[in-house]
Amino acid sequence: MKKTFIIILSILTIGFVSCKKSTPTVSAAQQAIIDDGLIKAYISSHNIDSVKKDSSSGIYYKIIAAGTGAYPTAKSSVNVNYQGTLLNGTVFAPEGNIASPLADLITGWQIGVPFINTGGTIMLLLPSRYGYGDNSPSPTIPNNSVLIFTIQLVSFSN
Repeated sequence: MKKTFIIILSILTIGFVSCKKSTPTVSAAQQAIIDDGLIKAYISSHNIDSVKKDSSSGIYYKIIAAGTGAYPTAKSSVNVNYQGTLLNGTVFAPEGNIASPLADLITGWQIGVPFINTGGTIMLLLPSRYGYGDNSPSPTIPNNSVLIFTIQLVSFSN
């Protein structure tokens, strides 16, 4: 009986393992190169001017309106209006508002939101590693997607 159970369990295990779909893996460095090319192509094809690239992170951004006053920091709590889209124009985050510690938000926001002051608006073009990487929270956002956010900083507190 015990031997039969082990054999059946082994067969089921082999069956499940063989059914698992293999997904091609890309190294982080390769994905960064892919993302950078996609972002540059998007900027060019949409004739977006005045886009800057943060040299330390590699995120691209366009300050639409700078705002006034002090800048938030990584330790700030922010209140923002935002919208998120994919490069193909799919809206995955319709216009919304969030109030949260900046440290609790995706890394791309932590890097990009401090570029604007209260009342400012920024467009962030985030390489996948600064969004959700290969661990998407939603079926509407494919793994390793470059994300575009338009964010207005309503207010912040330290």
